[in-house]
Amino acid sequence: MMDLKAMIVDVPDFPKPGVVFKDLTPIIQEAAAFNQVIDQLSEIARRYQPDRIAAIESRGFIFGAALARDLRLGFTLIRKKGKLPRKTLSILAPNEYAVEYFEAHVDSVKKGERVIIVDDLIATGSSGVSAIELVEELGGKVVAFEAVVELTFLSGGEKIKEAYPELPIFSLIKF
Repeated sequence: MMDLKAMIVDVPDFPKPGVVFKDLTPIIQEAAAFNQVIDQLSEIARRYQPDRIAAIESRGFIFGAALARDLRLGFTLIRKKGKLPRKTLSILAPNEYAVEYFEAHVDSVKKGERVIIVDDLIATGSSGVSAIELVEELGGKVVAFEAVVELTFLSGGEKIKEAYPELPIFSLIKF
């Protein structure tokens, strides 16, 4: 097993002063590390027998799409407002930087589908809560939330748990 945490690079003052950005691209660039992450996410996901994987824009797409492929499942894009070409459902998605909206195509989740949401990183938890709300409004049942990294000092995992106490939340690396 590779030490994935050691591969993550801190980038100070990005995307704004005072923020230390956790750059996961070294993990993505290294085949063995990337495959290790997808293998670990897959191992967790299989326990919940999902019908579909959904992922949050944009780095979440990298991990979510690979996970969906590994599990041979469909993939749902959760994007920022105005990025999808067909009819969408939109939900308010405030985060640590701005007030935004998340959208997904109205036909991207079938009623009753078991969905696992994937993101690259849990920070404040706001994006996670909004993504769960969106999938549920589309008719899906979120059965787990997976992230590669969690910034525990921002209590985002706790915020998701407060909103969804029964939902299993997993992060492979914690800071």
